[in-house]
Amino acid sequence: MKVHKEGYKTIFITLTLAIIFSIIALDIFDYTMWAWVAVALFIGFTIFILSFFRVPVRVANGSGTLVSAPADGKVVIVEEVEEPEYFKGKRIQVSVFMSFFNVHVNWFPVSGEVVHYKYHPGKYVAAFYPKSSEKNERTTIVIRNENGTEVLTRQIAGLFARRVVCYAQKGKKVEAGGPEGFIKFGSRADIFLPLDAKLNVKVGDKVVGSESIIAEIK
Repeated sequence: MKVHKEGYKTIFITLTLAIIFSIIALDIFDYTMWAWVAVALFIGFTIFILSFFRVPVRVANGSGTLVSAPADGKVVIVEEVEEPEYFKGKRIQVSVFMSFFNVHVNWFPVSGEVVHYKYHPGKYVAAFYPKSSEKNERTTIVIRNENGTEVLTRQIAGLFARRVVCYAQKGKKVEAGGPEGFIKFGSRADIFLPLDAKLNVKVGDKVVGSESIIAEIK
């Protein structure tokens, strides 16, 4: 299993604490059943952290006109909204919520050039709350495809997320399915599409990052 580089420090700290607490538990409970139960819990938690930072092998199905899911998770919003930061007009918003059990790697949803990038510090309210896209720590990335169509994608920190990592740079050429970044612990990914986009998902659908096609654009 490949582990994402953003998890190295967290995994090291978790593993170190698990070893220390296991030794303490064995000493306190004198190698009784309760000691081994505690050790099993520490090992289980370490395995969970390892799985959280796993990097899956994915097929990139997106392109300049096929918009792929930016993350694993559940579609929680599909609606027409006002996008005030960049477009300052109506767009179709598609939001994917990542639970603790989803891979938290993020992928670029479409191929093109990054024409806008901005990091926003913010709060840490629950990511499934609609206003989290305006209140929480987040990044905003706008990608323009070869036809001039622009797609805005946003990484949003969640209730327990404490770091949003983004690899986008203004002027950089990116490919759909390429590594966009990582969000640590419980979060959301938004995409804002043109009003004439052909949607392939609805609220409640589960999507696979880089592989599921959520929309087609010009």
